Amino acid sequence: MPLTAITREVSASINNCQLSFHARQPIDVAKAIAQYKAYQDCLAELGVRVVSLPAEPELPDAVFVEDAVVLLDEVAVIPIMGAPARRPEARSLADALSHYRPLKFLREPATLDGGDVLRVGGRVFAGLSQRTNREGIAQLDELLRPFDYQVQPVEVRGCLHLKSACSYVGNDTVLINRAWVDAARFRGFQLLDVPVEERAAANALLINDVVIIPASFPKTRTLLEKRGFRVRVIDLFELQKAEAGVTCGSLIFRS
Repeated sequence: MPLTAITREVSASINNCQLSFHARQPIDVAKAIAQYKAYQDCLAELGVRVVSLPAEPELPDAVFVEDAVVLLDEVAVIPIMGAPARRPEARSLADALSHYRPLKFLREPATLDGGDVLRVGGRVFAGLSQRTNREGIAQLDELLRPFDYQVQPVEVRGCLHLKSACSYVGNDTVLINRAWVDAARFRGFQLLDVPVEERAAANALLINDVVIIPASFPKTRTLLEKRGFRVRVIDLFELQKAEAGVTCGSLIFRS
């Protein structure tokens, strides 16, 4: 089945984005919009049908759609995001996804961001982070158990989300920064360590057999290519100032 990506245009207020681990730097909004358009074009070139939602002017982080949903083959889980100011982002995404998946909702006191959820086959790794609490992971486990997913908590330290620290890049391989996550949780996978100079490079997006990474991580690109991975690089420099990675700008699923 073909892949579909739900995306959402960059808000003009992105300079008011939430920041947890980065020092605030001015974001060139026009450049951010252009870079995000190139990201959408990259997805389309790889055969993904891109569905673009309009920008949310009052929601600076709304372009980062991954955080507002946990999207699986059987269901879309709408969480309670860890940053209260971001919670309204979920409304329009839930409306859009209701055409593709049944919806389930987390309940207070759960908090969970989609960027803390990494699915590899029937295994779902859920990051315990500043944005996701134990109740959020427990409720996610309860909702996904009927679909035979195994939800495994993973402690995250020093970064925003689990997917800031690791991502699945195919061939039973996890790209990882061990300083930010307990590598023992990924027993059974081949672990590919990002270079120490590129500690934020562990966030990668796998589309079919192509690994997308930011252009700002050339050593990681070389590392992946030496291991036989097909790599596409895209310039996300302005969005990276908002703690973005390549996974957070889209919700990708088989339609």
